[in-house]
Amino acid sequence: MLIAVLPFWISIGALSLAQGALVAVPGAGGLGALRRLRGRRWALIPPLSVIGFVFLARGAEQASAQGLTYLALVAVPLLAALALGWLAWNAHPPRPARALLVAPLFALAWADRGGLAGEAAALVLSALSCVSLGVLLAAVTPPRWLAAGIVAMAVADTTLVVSDLLQRPNNALNAARPAAGLPQLQSAVFGTAVIGYGDLFVAALLGALLAVALGRSWQLRGAALAALLAGVFDLLFFFLDELPATVPIALTLIIVVLARRRGSSRRREAPESAQVAADLTRTGAPAARHPTAR
Repeated sequence: MLIAVLPFWISIGALSLAQGALVAVPGAGGLGALRRLRGRRWALIPPLSVIGFVFLARGAEQASAQGLTYLALVAVPLLAALALGWLAWNAHPPRPARALLVAPLFALAWADRGGLAGEAAALVLSALSCVSLGVLLAAVTPPRWLAAGIVAMAVADTTLVVSDLLQRPNNALNAARPAAGLPQLQSAVFGTAVIGYGDLFVAALLGALLAVALGRSWQLRGAALAALLAGVFDLLFFFLDELPATVPIALTLIIVVLARRRGSSRRREAPESAQVAADLTRTGAPAARHPTAR
């Protein structure tokens, strides 16, 4: 077993890269049957997931943490299998056989718990489960409202971190361990750094939103930008002990939206300019007069 003794800056950098890469994983289709459930109310889930966790954990700190640990132990592998077989990378037609990869990932996370390989396997499982949740939520939420939900989640997360309301529940959740040495899937640990499940969820949610609303090209750009911003944001750990990792994802969304609007404006202006030039060529200049023989 490879013991996790990585320096913090390498550990948190790897988690930030994973968060950015997660933006590129969700697929865009295959859930047309859910359109009848479409509505703006689903956009409340991202911010309420942060706020609800804090109030739930503060009400019964240790009991809530243990309950969430076992919930993750059951739900994460199932959701990860759904992502591998149906919802990741635009898997059309579906490839159910890929869902079987969950078994060796879970076995490695269990056998090498505390080692880098086991932690990486657990991280992959948690990330893939977030892909399923992100794709499902993007399928039933109008894009504009889902974008607002992502930004609201970052605002709520930042407010709770700054007010020091999130640290104790997070510590309790990270310390909770299932019986029999089973893997912890309620958060992502790699080396000496930890990232919350919600931070993975918001990255997958952004990826699903970009895949549905803007297409694969913008999704890949968003993934690269998210990884870059998350890495830059990590520099604040030289001065702070805890940061809201939802912020780089929300900033990525805002930058992508602004860049997309700017590009759309330029494309609209280009045909107009070409039409004006054509009109000037056709009617704006007087025709040359040639002398005629008398």
